[in-house]
Amino acid sequence: MGAKVKGAGTDIIQIEGVKKLKDVSYNIMPDRIETGTFLCIAAMNGGNIKVKGANCNHITPVINKLEEAGCKLKLGKNEIELQAPRRLKSVNLKTMPYPGFPTDMQSIFTTSLTLAKGTSIVIENLFENRYKYTQELVRMGAKISIEGKTAVVKGVRKLYGTTVKATDLRGGASLVMAGSVAKGTTVVENIEYILRGYDRFDQKLKEIGIDIQVRK
Repeated sequence: MGAKVKGAGTDIIQIEGVKKLKDVSYNIMPDRIETGTFLCIAAMNGGNIKVKGANCNHITPVINKLEEAGCKLKLGKNEIELQAPRRLKSVNLKTMPYPGFPTDMQSIFTTSLTLAKGTSIVIENLFENRYKYTQELVRMGAKISIEGKTAVVKGVRKLYGTTVKATDLRGGASLVMAGSVAKGTTVVENIEYILRGYDRFDQKLKEIGIDIQVRK
């Protein structure tokens, strides 16, 4: 566009003003966390899914962990297809700055591990207090213990629907995810957190067969 900007990849960005910017055509990159969320929902439900408009290079650590958990993935230029096993296998993971495992996927992936066979260890290296959602999952029957930045997840056979409360965007999405596979009805409160971060979340979930309604 004609801007004079330098410092990409450093902690200092220098901008020199110009008199005019020119028009350009630009495609916004796909949301890697939304992609990972739908892959994990399918994985947790033991289903198959094809996510279009996705860039597999942006979520390589998530793909690697899904494969480690027993999923089969087919990677295309602009799409990712996942076939899940009947039950996921436990895996260990730790969040890291990009291009490591994204902290925004931590709650999503941890939720999928609540039904996995075996015990998983999750380490959150980037943010404190990012395990609040686990208290709600425990109320649904999950077995999760927290010690500092480490979560120990012992896989169970079933989760059970109840009323839970979202305290943040990704944690809230993880509760919806848990509700999609839980026995009975799950009510997620404080959904404004979720709706601000996912475009037409409930409609997309309906498209893959999940019985969900939004009550405002």
